[in-house]
Amino acid sequence: MKITEIRTRVVQWEGKTQPLPAHFCTNPMDLVSPMLKPQTMGTFTFHGWLIVEVFTDAGLVGIGNAALSPLVTKALIDQQLAPLILGMDPWDAEFIWQHMYRHTLAFGRKGIALVAISAIDIALWDLMGKAAKQPVFRLMGGRTRPRIPVYASRLYSIPLQDLASEAARYKAEGFKAMKLRFGWGPVDGAEGMQRNIALVRTVRETVGDGIDVMADAYMGWSLDYAKRMMRLLEPFNLRWLEEAIIPDDIHGYGELRRFGRTPIAAGEHEFTLYGFRQLIEAKALDYIQFDTNRVGGLTAARKIQALAEAYSIPVVPHAGQMHNYHVVMASLNSPIAEYFPKVDVEVGNELFWYIFKGEPVARDGYVELSDDVPGLGLQIDEAALSRFKVTD
Repeated sequence: MKITEIRTRVVQWEGKTQPLPAHFCTNPMDLVSPMLKPQTMGTFTFHGWLIVEVFTDAGLVGIGNAALSPLVTKALIDQQLAPLILGMDPWDAEFIWQHMYRHTLAFGRKGIALVAISAIDIALWDLMGKAAKQPVFRLMGGRTRPRIPVYASRLYSIPLQDLASEAARYKAEGFKAMKLRFGWGPVDGAEGMQRNIALVRTVRETVGDGIDVMADAYMGWSLDYAKRMMRLLEPFNLRWLEEAIIPDDIHGYGELRRFGRTPIAAGEHEFTLYGFRQLIEAKALDYIQFDTNRVGGLTAARKIQALAEAYSIPVVPHAGQMHNYHVVMASLNSPIAEYFPKVDVEVGNELFWYIFKGEPVARDGYVELSDDVPGLGLQIDEAALSRFKVTD
């Protein structure tokens, strides 16, 4: 089996989007917001997606995807990576990964280069599964549980009554865990801290102590602010505090973890085995949260999963989506997976529901993967792409 073509398409949503209020979610731009005129939530939204298809002479097509900076990622694949791998055998996935990674070292190593590598690598694993007539998780080690427990991941900073109603709905739907987002950061001072605490208190009082609650600052805090918040958060018994500070501050994450008793989670914006080795050596995290379509694809994800297991650090990949679910299914070191409920388009996390067919729908707080569907189990919903601007 040989690779004959790599097709990339960027799809940009042209339908209606839900307006996002100020303080909908903290984000890295908050600390510089006093110098900016528009609200910083504009930097948090992404309404485009990259679809990658790898064609072979055997008639099989592998599907990969990427959600970060899709137009730039497309250009990198088209101009740099696709010419490297034409004519190669998809089963040589490790060599192909190393070839792409080493080819981009001078200008890559992290960020867009690894996102592009991830999208191709995911497509290659989809191809291998289809060629073997097996789901991808079987190629990675097989089934470790009948179904995967998932947590509902939404609960943005909205009016408290609405927040309570949403949390109560997830509990009624059978979720045993859920995650909320903070709305205020360092520039909002002590008053903003109390508004953040009101969000956490509302969810905790709504769902009770028998439900795990996590909270995400999405890189929007400083180390000093995070320490102050951690003291206020301790009574609410969070399962973890996520991405409290910017991802490059590995020392800060280590200090934050030693400072308080709330477990620390991050890794959504870290890349490759080497980046996670640094986090582990710094004893910076209680939970690792790589995203398979950012970290280097399934080839990198399975290595990081094994490294984390050696240090007894659970892996809970960022985002739902099939590429992450297959990683979770194949390892006991992943106790739970993230799940983005399908909603009207808002920040962009939900776009995959509008692009692909085959994503599992959560029932009673679990998703199931079939033993009978080869590869990742996804198809592109070509008819649905009429709602997007498509760039070939």
